Amino acid sequence: MSRDVQKEIDDLVKANPVVLFMKGNASFPMCGFSARTAQVLQSCNVPFETVNVLADPEVREGVKVYGKWPTVPQLYVSGKLVGGCDITLELFESGELQTLLKQAADA
Repeated sequence: MSRDVQKEIDDLVKANPVVLFMKGNASFPMCGFSARTAQVLQSCNVPFETVNVLADPEVREGVKVYGKWPTVPQLYVSGKLVGGCDITLELFESGELQTLLKQAADA
């Protein structure tokens, strides 16, 4: 039976209010962009799931197709792609990220 990576990714995104596809994990990020994105989420004091794309090359490539976004990290909140590191940082600085995260937590 063949693996349906897109369904696996979709299931993760739908099952977790906040999920970050990243290189490494929140405790041990393996690239600067992933580290900064995880740090921003940690500073917001919200629980979030991480998926280490380095552990699974099919997920690493599959998430790029799923989100129509060419790079990792990718942050999903309430089932929707927020973006990568730069967008996440911009939203955090403007306060919009905190609002999105609060809405996800309250849902």
